[in-house]
Amino acid sequence: MSWRIPFFAGSDQVQTPSSTHGVPTQSWYPPSVIPPSTQSSAYSTSSSSELMSLSADAKSAGIVSQLKYKSVDELKKLLADKAAYKAFFNSLDEVRIQNHTYGDLRKEMLQLAESNLEKEPSLVELKNQCNVIRTSELASAQEKLAELSRQRDGIVHSYSRSGLLDKLNEAAYKADEESEMLQTKLQKEEVDIRTFVQSYKNLRTTHHKLTLLHLAAKTSVF
Repeated sequence: MSWRIPFFAGSDQVQTPSSTHGVPTQSWYPPSVIPPSTQSSAYSTSSSSELMSLSADAKSAGIVSQLKYKSVDELKKLLADKAAYKAFFNSLDEVRIQNHTYGDLRKEMLQLAESNLEKEPSLVELKNQCNVIRTSELASAQEKLAELSRQRDGIVHSYSRSGLLDKLNEAAYKADEESEMLQTKLQKEEVDIRTFVQSYKNLRTTHHKLTLLHLAAKTSVF
């Protein structure tokens, strides 16, 4: 930031610049000629410009008020000596306020950075715990999914065409095995002839019935 120091004409008083000549401050057109929207826009722009100008003038007045009491030698020193100029510049209220604000922001940023660094080990530990939990839960969920998939495949197969054929074949084979075992018991005289005939007849009938059903289902087209 640099400041322009006003010139002096043989005295210690500051010569303020005169207002700009040749530029009309108001339009010479009558209000009836200017459209309302143009008047409103011009008024808004003029108001904003006036506020900015007043703010700049107030700041400049504060700086000029500090310069007006300095002698010509002091002003020359400000222009020639960088250290003196820097010291004067840093003594201005506007500069001190900005430096103070910058210092506060820098302090808050450092505190926030230190707080984040202190929390980093905790965040790493929590991340590791999440990874362990996620891995263990994932393995358990995959195992349950595999078991449910096996159960589903078994149910689907049991009601499929091949599954029904397998059941008929197993039932026919079981009836045949039981009839053979009953015949062995008869030979060993472990069962009487009347019980043998009735049970053997039922088992052989079941075996042949299931065998025929299996053969019919196997040769038919679903």
